[in-house]
Amino acid sequence: MKKIQMVIAYDGTDFSGFQRQPGQRTIQGTLEEALYRLTGEEIEIHGSGRTDAGVHALGQVCHFTTASPIPAEKYPYILRRMLPKDLIVISAAETDDSFHARKSAYWKTYRYQIDTRPVPDLFTRRFRTHLPFPVDPDAMQAAGKLLEGTHDFTSFCSAKTVVTDRVRTIYRCRVKEVAGGIDIELTGNGFLYNMVRIIAGTLYEVGRHERSAEEIPAILAARDRTLAGPTFPPEGLILVEVGYSPWES
Repeated sequence: MKKIQMVIAYDGTDFSGFQRQPGQRTIQGTLEEALYRLTGEEIEIHGSGRTDAGVHALGQVCHFTTASPIPAEKYPYILRRMLPKDLIVISAAETDDSFHARKSAYWKTYRYQIDTRPVPDLFTRRFRTHLPFPVDPDAMQAAGKLLEGTHDFTSFCSAKTVVTDRVRTIYRCRVKEVAGGIDIELTGNGFLYNMVRIIAGTLYEVGRHERSAEEIPAILAARDRTLAGPTFPPEGLILVEVGYSPWES
């Protein structure tokens, strides 16, 4: 048996998330079906994380074990011909037994993309949340800076979050002006359920001057979901990269 590590990208619009679900089109299920057709084996895919329905990825990492003699470097070429157009295998390599796509990860980078044009861009609408209003990126960056460091992010996660340890470290929060919009990029050692989408909603309110950046420490300290901003829609969220060595700023 050998272990294969793959980097994949996907347009999550028409998927019901990463995790396999009976009767639903998912990333894990689609990959496993393709690998079964290719190898004849019942293979289980393990991802670095479970993106929700409608969320995208540029650099999701996953692994699987197989007895197939197919060389690891051949998987991207073969699977690209077998998979639907909204799911691509970028690279594959054989890795050692100790590697685990989720447990071995040191950090992840997510980006939330907002389209602020009066009319949504037809060609990016699947990947940007359309909010046609001007925002103050400097105010958003000031608020984002206050989220950096190690905090209890209870105020910034869904009420449905089941984990009890909600302390996470944000290594970097960057707000960038791009053509026709704003990108919010977060790198951290882990993210709670809906955490990035709630942070995006909160920073957007700061950018609209509906709240001030100075409120962020109090929101964190309160550990109260009702004090943070709205949970933004999934289409603007992208898993950009997963890191397997300690974060270096």
